[in-house]
Amino acid sequence: MALLTSEQIYKFEEEGVIVIKGFYDTQSDIEPIQFGIWKIIQILLDKYAIDVERKSFSPETFDFGYRELIAANRKYGGEIYDAVKQIPAFLRLVSSSKNEKVFSQIRNTDLPGIAGAGYGIRIDNPNEEKFRSLWHYEYRDQLRSVDGIVFWSPLVPIVVESGPVQICPKSHKGGLRRSFTRDPENPEKTGAYAMRIENEAELIKQYGVIAPLSEPGDLVLMDFLTLHSSGKNISDRSRWSMQFRYFNFKDPTGIKINWTGCVMNGVQLKDVHPELIIEN
Repeated sequence: MALLTSEQIYKFEEEGVIVIKGFYDTQSDIEPIQFGIWKIIQILLDKYAIDVERKSFSPETFDFGYRELIAANRKYGGEIYDAVKQIPAFLRLVSSSKNEKVFSQIRNTDLPGIAGAGYGIRIDNPNEEKFRSLWHYEYRDQLRSVDGIVFWSPLVPIVVESGPVQICPKSHKGGLRRSFTRDPENPEKTGAYAMRIENEAELIKQYGVIAPLSEPGDLVLMDFLTLHSSGKNISDRSRWSMQFRYFNFKDPTGIKINWTGCVMNGVQLKDVHPELIIEN
């Protein structure tokens, strides 16, 4: 059964992005993930003896106590980040047959893949710049195949203040783009976080920017070549969102590079696509 209409597929092909409201069931798909996060936070509150009033689980306040944890020691946030991506309910959502069907329908393929080490739950803390993703396109940082789609879905309501993902519609039509290896404006950033797209400001002006608001259960799909970045969170709550990547095993570029991964797989982009790197 087709999950998307022909109009939705056309819009995705034209814009390189589409927002599907209520794609996931909040009770059966989202709440088990939120509950897992809540339980992990409780464990670390006990482990580090953080003095905070405890609350029973609620989907609306599943992250209660997280702010107190990172206020005590920022590295505790890294422990949460590493742990939550291993919650079984999250992995079930990543490999959901609905995701596979949507990808297969859009890309007209019978052999989709999930990017290994390319899935996780981002926690973007208020007014924290070091780990904010700057303008990029997913193939540059994930590889696998040019024919890929990012699945992005929030675990908290995304409002203007929390910094919605910023997207340049139709930018996927520009193909592969070169990147500088260092960001002189943000010297504290390293690795993929430090890379900056060539002619970034001109491209943003050319394509314009949208920043869709969303709720838990909504799904944002982005082409692997669509330019996007994390918004600035100026709210008083961390922005929790899920990301995972599907790719087409039949894509010629993917076949050529043996569907190799990048970044989290320890592969240097310059070793696979030296023509996309500008050393600065």
